[in-house]
Amino acid sequence: MTVEGGPHTGMRARLRGPVLRVWAKHDRDSDGWLPLWRHMEDSAAVAGRLWDEWLPLSVRRLVAAELPDSADDARRLAVWLAGVHDIGKATPAFACQVESLAEAMQADGLDMRSQRSMGADRKLAPHGLAGQVLLGEWLENQHGWAVSQAGQFTVAVGGHHGVPPEHGQITALDRHPQLLRTPGRSEVLWQRVQQELLEACAAEFGVQDRLGTWRSVKLPQPVQVVLTALVIVSDWIASNPDLFPYFPQDASRSSEDRITAAWRGLNLPGAWRAAEPPADLQELFASRFALPPGARVRPVQTAAVELARTMEEPGLLVIEAPMGEGKTEAALGAAEVFAARSGAGGVFFALPTMATGNAMFPRLLNWLERLPAHDGARHSVLLAHSKSALNDDFTDLMERGPVKALDLDAADGSQEMRPSRSGRAASAELVAHSWLRGRKKAMLSSFVAGTIDQLLFAGLKSRHLTLRHLAIAGKVVVIDEAHAYDTYMSSYLDRVLSWLGAYRVPVVVLSATLPATRRRELVEAYAGRRKGDSYDFGTVSQAGDYPLLTAVSPGGTPVLRRPPASGRGVDVEIERIHDDLDLLADRLEDALEDGGCVLVVRNTVRRVLDAAKVLRKRFGDAHVTVAHSCFIDVDRAAKDASLLRRFGPPEKAEGRPARHVVVASQVAEQSLDVDFDLLVTDLCPADLLLQRMGRLHRHLRGGEKQTERPERLRAARCLVSGVDWAVGVPEPVRGSVAVYGAYALLRSAAALLPHLDGGPRRPVRLPADISPLVQHAYAEDSPVPTGWEQNVEAARARYDEYRADQAERAATFRLGAVARPGRPLFGWVTAGVGDADDTSRGKAQVRDSRESLEVVVVQKKPDGTLTTVPWLVPDSWGRTLADLALPADQVPTALAARTAASCGLRLPIQFSYAETMDRAISELEELHLPAWQVKDSHWLAGQLILALDEDCQTQLAGFTLRYSKSDGLEVTRATE
Repeated sequence: MTVEGGPHTGMRARLRGPVLRVWAKHDRDSDGWLPLWRHMEDSAAVAGRLWDEWLPLSVRRLVAAELPDSADDARRLAVWLAGVHDIGKATPAFACQVESLAEAMQADGLDMRSQRSMGADRKLAPHGLAGQVLLGEWLENQHGWAVSQAGQFTVAVGGHHGVPPEHGQITALDRHPQLLRTPGRSEVLWQRVQQELLEACAAEFGVQDRLGTWRSVKLPQPVQVVLTALVIVSDWIASNPDLFPYFPQDASRSSEDRITAAWRGLNLPGAWRAAEPPADLQELFASRFALPPGARVRPVQTAAVELARTMEEPGLLVIEAPMGEGKTEAALGAAEVFAARSGAGGVFFALPTMATGNAMFPRLLNWLERLPAHDGARHSVLLAHSKSALNDDFTDLMERGPVKALDLDAADGSQEMRPSRSGRAASAELVAHSWLRGRKKAMLSSFVAGTIDQLLFAGLKSRHLTLRHLAIAGKVVVIDEAHAYDTYMSSYLDRVLSWLGAYRVPVVVLSATLPATRRRELVEAYAGRRKGDSYDFGTVSQAGDYPLLTAVSPGGTPVLRRPPASGRGVDVEIERIHDDLDLLADRLEDALEDGGCVLVVRNTVRRVLDAAKVLRKRFGDAHVTVAHSCFIDVDRAAKDASLLRRFGPPEKAEGRPARHVVVASQVAEQSLDVDFDLLVTDLCPADLLLQRMGRLHRHLRGGEKQTERPERLRAARCLVSGVDWAVGVPEPVRGSVAVYGAYALLRSAAALLPHLDGGPRRPVRLPADISPLVQHAYAEDSPVPTGWEQNVEAARARYDEYRADQAERAATFRLGAVARPGRPLFGWVTAGVGDADDTSRGKAQVRDSRESLEVVVVQKKPDGTLTTVPWLVPDSWGRTLADLALPADQVPTALAARTAASCGLRLPIQFSYAETMDRAISELEELHLPAWQVKDSHWLAGQLILALDEDCQTQLAGFTLRYSKSDGLEVTRATE
């Protein structure tokens, strides 16, 4: 057990005797080990490098603002906490775990009972908690700190394994002092060893003379969080034996050589250092977004960037503007300004779904590639959702320049090397770094596009929550489609916004159709409004202008701006149509006599398929396309790409059909830049109905008079179905009520009534009528038509009960509010959910949805062999993907396994009910293939496999499942 190697510098020079035998790490295979003093020194050195070269300036400023000597104190504190984080390993409860190392310590007088004789009591002293107690004792006894004062610093030690201790755990350990020091003759020696290590850390890391000054500091909880997270990251890097080898192999290397080699091997990209963008907004947008010749920056974009520049301090910016106004570009322009002013080191773009995340990711990359770069600058990039490894843009980045670094928290498996499929030119500046992978670390990447769940997880009590907070604390956060989140999700979002305000994180919120009451809730959550505030936030909710920008700094007063729209408007004639498919087919046949492209949006997949069946009989299979959520991933992506290719903007689309009908569910509602001549839609909430209208005459085709559209479709028209309009009070179909609730549908119908046919009416003018319609539909005091009162009140009572239930259930695992400065994080995630991840179960924790079953769809041939599904087209490199063999007795080839994984499918709600889900899982597990469960089969290991027969059918849990490339999954009762 070598301890004396190497020059006596650093911590080693300050230590003598038994303390050198205390161990921190052990490798059972090689019998290598690492002394505790060395790991403390390694961790502190990593923290120093992270602070200087990786941590965003905004986070460093957050910590520095709370300390007497500002930035110098902040760095010293971070390094010192990382250095002392494992002091709890200098205890009998930890040291007894490796017999040979324990015996060496005993030979130097550090007596301890064996691990077996300690029994269950040992679990009362996990080394993080033990370290917190020891550090607290030392601060109290040696430096005169009060118990309440020490906790806000020592919690970074106690919580460095992901969960800050609870008060009960601290009390329980206090009743078992023998776990910290063996009673008897060696008790004093144990105490001396612990003090030697703590005193050596204080001297080595420069805090000896600062501890007296820090006694009066009250650390806000956000500062405690980021310090704890920094300790965790430092520990994980310093615990990597590839970077920091164990003794005896590395016993002779100096401390400086050791950290220099490790840091070079890690090669971690630094934080973004944003420069103030050009003052000329035309120059800014042209350089960042490749504006077409003659295009001008739009008023909303100009107002957003100018407001970001003039705010007292970067804060919350809410952009409400019509579809097609360039809100995404406005958000990125404002983000660049915010980052330059605040020191943020990256951007997180949060979107409603994986599909919208995939669509945003290349746009984010394009923007990044046009940002001015410092010499040698490298940026870490992430696509944050559960199927990001199937995205070509992201996997191309993962395959560039692999870095040797161990992933400590997840066995993701290595990506097979393959040529680029995305067609994106290689950029040396953008990397998906190997260390920044895995469920707990990935969000630490500088630039992230992902689902809103990743942001909402920051409001969920879960393990390693501090890392999620560190990840967002150093970024500008952009939240798209803010209107799309219900009460349950909004409860989490508001709590996250309150923490973002406390971190002083700049946030940009985007929406085309935001109810005024929701606008006020967002602003209040972020600004941290308290009782007695002088500003009346009612002004925010009373503003009816549109477009509208609302800005507020943390703790500040909101500012409103009212830029004009870009100038182009669309008048949409609204007409009700009875919910009869033959009548719909007749109407469309008449409308499309001279050609045209129609979008029919239905509120349920069942209604999509029923409508498509009738319309295909009338127009032919080739002239009707189906799009909904129940397609396998690869088909869903192909559907989106095909819709954009055929129905996208005139300058980008190709092959627009002369006559075509697209029947879609809500997937056509958002984030698809598609343009149709006629819209038919089921009645839905007013804001979503307006989103659907945004796909109608979205672009000019043949100038202002739309001369390139068929003559009878040059006036924009929307037919509203899914309702029995013949009765006194409209009755939405049952499927729509199940999705949206009767109250929202009735309020939407009431708002639309002045625009519907059957009486005096006028068209809906977009964008002028967007805000009035949404506010009318959502304002609690809006009048309802005569005779509707009883129905609306009954529906509202059910709605209020449902919302109250959502809020109550969301509160179960929701993170608490930011507490007063100085209050330690003890019990911060008590009664939490454990680990939070991007699986269907994890998403169900922050969305009010049942856990859904996800399967990988393959085909089972008559001889029992398995293959990939037969309709897949070759990839961009010409490789065959259809009918690839999936042998049951061995790991499939990397290409076959990845192709199969790309055929993931989320089963519909029928399979989310407990009894049906249990039965389905049981039946699916009958096709359990042990050969696929090994590490080399990371694409398929642990997946549920749904095998279709040659007719693309199967039976599951009493249902018949039929799948086709054109229609997706159709589910019927087995008896139907």
